[in-house]
Amino acid sequence: MSRTHLIAAGTVGNVLEWYDFSIYGFFALQIGATFFPSGDRVAEALAAFSVFAVGYLARPLGAIAIGHFGDRAGRPAALTLSILGMVIPTLGMALLPGYDAIGAAAPIALTVLRLLQGIAVGGESAIANVFMVEQAPTGRRALSSAIGGVGYAIGIQLASLAALACAASLTPTELQLWGWRIPFWLSLPVALSGLYIRSAIKTLPPPAVAPPTSPLAEVLRHHLPLVVRIAALNLFASVGFQAAFIYVAEWLQTTTGATPADTFKVTSISMLAVTPLSLFFGWLADHVGRRDLLAASAALGVLGAVPFFMLMRSPLPSQLWLGQAGFVLALSVQFGVQGALLAEITPEPVRCTALAIGNNIAWSIVGGFVPLTATWLVWQSGNPLAPAWLVVGAAAITLVALMLTADPFRKAIGART
Repeated sequence: MSRTHLIAAGTVGNVLEWYDFSIYGFFALQIGATFFPSGDRVAEALAAFSVFAVGYLARPLGAIAIGHFGDRAGRPAALTLSILGMVIPTLGMALLPGYDAIGAAAPIALTVLRLLQGIAVGGESAIANVFMVEQAPTGRRALSSAIGGVGYAIGIQLASLAALACAASLTPTELQLWGWRIPFWLSLPVALSGLYIRSAIKTLPPPAVAPPTSPLAEVLRHHLPLVVRIAALNLFASVGFQAAFIYVAEWLQTTTGATPADTFKVTSISMLAVTPLSLFFGWLADHVGRRDLLAASAALGVLGAVPFFMLMRSPLPSQLWLGQAGFVLALSVQFGVQGALLAEITPEPVRCTALAIGNNIAWSIVGGFVPLTATWLVWQSGNPLAPAWLVVGAAAITLVALMLTADPFRKAIGART
């Protein structure tokens, strides 16, 4: 099987996952007004972000199930199962009538669809990353992980461009009534392409060491401290991503009066910049190591998050872009380097399970609540800079975890499919 096919198989699920989740975040105001109409914009946004968080809460369940399946049945089988489960909830959200049509059944059905979507993608990121790192040529593990991670940026970029196109071509009324549904429909070609690519992966040789009968039990008995460290290492990336690239669309509209089209321009160009930068840092990490690059990035998050948010509140467009550039730089390092380090410090027999659980503690249980928490903090405190302190705290935790982690980038790792 060609290297190109393996890269496509490892990347396409991340594209779909982050496209779907980003679309929901970008259109939270419209979704809130459709399914939770109250006349209060803040209350509608809080309700929409609450359902957004519910989807993340379901992801650990999927992480346990799909991660276990990936360690037992192989990475390709788990990746195919994951993408199968993404399609129906996303299309369901595109078709679901609003509160005005079916009453309370609308928000209930929306919540159920988000739960199903969360379960389906729970193990996607971790298993795709494991697949990319394990199949990488010698000395290219970080770059291979970064290529897989580009799927995040591509997914968010596509979502942001779709949102921008809709916001720019439709009136606010049209966008509210039906226009926000169009980007959900546009995920179908990506889903079908991904299913085809992954279903064509040929079974590769089995591992030299048989996996444990129950990878989950093995993790719970012997690797809980590692799982906690994996979560801590992920924290800056998860919280920073949600705050600076997803929540920021709603934040700019409610705190600076920016139009939806203007906010989607910011997120589109930011994610466009993340792609080459994360690839560069992945390449660099294969030559100089992972930990120092990640530590410098986390330190930038600690010191820069508040100033970056202050710049984005400025009426001067140049300062808004400068603030976003700070987050782009810091988080590009995380996206390009972190995946390889996490796979390298995790034992092969439980690699999918441990990483899926640890990743989801950070990305789902903590990161999934960032838009909701940030909206609530701004509302309660009256301080529009409150979300920046969430990023500062997360970056500090990641920095400490990095200081406690060795950098095994020159060592061989076990691999299986």
